[in-house]
Amino acid sequence: MHHRRHLTALAALATLALSTFAGSASAQEKIKVGFMLPYTGTYAALGVAIENGFRQYIDEQGGKLAGKTVEYVKVDDESDPAKAADNANKLVKRDNVDVMVGTVHSGVVMAMAKVAKDNNTLLIIPNAGANVVTGPLCAPNIFRSSFSNWQPGFAMGKVAADKKYKTAVTLTWKYAAGDESVGGFKEGFEAGGGKVVKELTLPFPNVEFQALLTEIASIKPDVVYTFFAGGGAVKLVKDFAAAGLKDKIALVGPGFLTDGTLEAQGKDAEGLLTTLHYADDLTNKKDQAFTLQYAKTYKLQPDVYAVQGYDAAQMLAAGVNAVKGDLKNRDGLVKGIEAAKIDSPRGAFTLSKAHNPVQDIYLRKVVGKENKNQGVAVQALADPARGCKM
Repeated sequence: MHHRRHLTALAALATLALSTFAGSASAQEKIKVGFMLPYTGTYAALGVAIENGFRQYIDEQGGKLAGKTVEYVKVDDESDPAKAADNANKLVKRDNVDVMVGTVHSGVVMAMAKVAKDNNTLLIIPNAGANVVTGPLCAPNIFRSSFSNWQPGFAMGKVAADKKYKTAVTLTWKYAAGDESVGGFKEGFEAGGGKVVKELTLPFPNVEFQALLTEIASIKPDVVYTFFAGGGAVKLVKDFAAAGLKDKIALVGPGFLTDGTLEAQGKDAEGLLTTLHYADDLTNKKDQAFTLQYAKTYKLQPDVYAVQGYDAAQMLAAGVNAVKGDLKNRDGLVKGIEAAKIDSPRGAFTLSKAHNPVQDIYLRKVVGKENKNQGVAVQALADPARGCKM
């Protein structure tokens, strides 16, 4: 009797050992993606669009990359730089993610980049354009699927100069993204013979524009270059029109001014010119298929944020496929992403040495509820990646 019980216990232990072993083996069969995105606050809609786009690409691959199931962990970064390091460390150390995907806010991404560097965790940035991330903070394990703040700014500076505007005032939130976007504009505009006569700012996420608009009215520049997104972009466009400036002074900016905001801006946005690496009526087959699938899945029209999420997943796939799913082969993974030509809805792009997209920047015009493509403002524009030592 004892003997039989002993055998049963041994059998049970053996079964347990086998299942534990199977558990650890199957853990290796998964790819853990950690989304660190804004799900509340000013940028909530952007975070959701990025996640939607990312999931769409993975779903198109049957939920797997190189035969491994993709699993997701989510953290709301609340667009709060003060919480960023803790949030990123949770994903890396507690959740053991294979890759972090985030974020929108440039201040938050700086902390993510530091955590990624310290732990050699793969980081793919699906929005935040902070120049330093592919400049002085550039690293083999850090990639971006979006843009640098300099890129659309520089392109719009060039467009404004080509339109023979001579004087400009810039208006932005006082934080990294705003400063860098204005820097790009200034570089492009002044290289073409224009002059930025005044740089106006207000603290993020403040949207009290009245005093600044009064100042702009008294300066009477040819053009105002502005960097706002989400709710801030909606209010600025409406206030600019309400102040009677819309018909007197050209208002331009990078595409975030009118992306995902046209519904709320209404007729006040009509005719606005912006520059971005995406437009609403591109004619490439990839964009048409992407737009159709996105609308079917999410009952929404995709925007640039959804495209950037989709392409972040494409970049991850390029790396994972290059090493046939062996995520421990970090060098091979990185080389796979570096060498990829991404077939994006925006048009195909490659990555610069600093891991930022080398891409066409479109000039777009608001017509009704669309940012209509007016042609390419600058072809295959690479960020200068100043300070990158890679």
